[in-house]
Amino acid sequence: MERNIFKVEREARGRISGDGVELAFGCWPGRGAPIIALHGLTASFMSFVGVADQLKGRRPLFALDLRGRGDSDKPEGPYGMAQHARDVAVAMQTLGIGPSVIVGHSMGAFVAAALAAQNPELVSGILMIDGGYVPDLPVGVDASKMLDATLALRIAQLTRTYDSRQAFLEFWREQPNFPPADWNPWIEAFLDYEVAGETTVQPKASPGGVALDVAEAFKKEEIIDRLRSLGVPALLLRAEHGMEPSHPPLFPDPVVKLFRECLPEMKDELISGTTHFTITLGERGASRVADSIVEFAATCEQA
Repeated sequence: MERNIFKVEREARGRISGDGVELAFGCWPGRGAPIIALHGLTASFMSFVGVADQLKGRRPLFALDLRGRGDSDKPEGPYGMAQHARDVAVAMQTLGIGPSVIVGHSMGAFVAAALAAQNPELVSGILMIDGGYVPDLPVGVDASKMLDATLALRIAQLTRTYDSRQAFLEFWREQPNFPPADWNPWIEAFLDYEVAGETTVQPKASPGGVALDVAEAFKKEEIIDRLRSLGVPALLLRAEHGMEPSHPPLFPDPVVKLFRECLPEMKDELISGTTHFTITLGERGASRVADSIVEFAATCEQA
């Protein structure tokens, strides 16, 4: 049966139906079937602006704002990985997009796994960027508090206001998450999209939606079950550093070893000189992620 082919002829932004919500998206043209890109916990589709630039038209990239983020609808609920996956599935089905490589950064990697578990007919491979697995925590450690501490700055700034877009940019320029050597127009475009308003501005991401997703973040049995059910190729790209250059990586070798117990055939690669943020928005990270997407998609299509 012939299926509708989604073609992107020029860079565009728009809105598409999800599961009872409208989702904002960005898409960039290229050759072949589109790559679907899903962002992290408090981010937006603009997390992939650098990757799209570095793809240089080798593949189309279709990136969504998940519900509660960016310019997508922000209902009170439901949230969670399964719900985000349902939204992505509806958007893909609406556009007639068939089996695709799903790229997920951070939380987006968990959503990608949920999509593959719920709608395997839509997924030909999963490329996870610094996300997709949570290791065991020490006895007595509260999972949600640990995640809150890890992302404390990102979560706290969701309820702050700033005098202007420039003030918001300068706030982040002073943070170590984006080292001065990595600061570039992609990071500025990502941050500019993060806030709403022209004079007094505030981040667009819904604090309530983020909190509900955080509550799901350490449901380890569900995460492992989804990973073990995957029947498609998987690739993990991991940053050398954590949220900033002085932090240890989120995926050191011992964690990758545990990750591979769920996905024995998973390939992985460490991208040197990157943090959890600059792995997609820094020049070194975006370039390697783009090349990996092209290589990985070709492998999935040959499988």
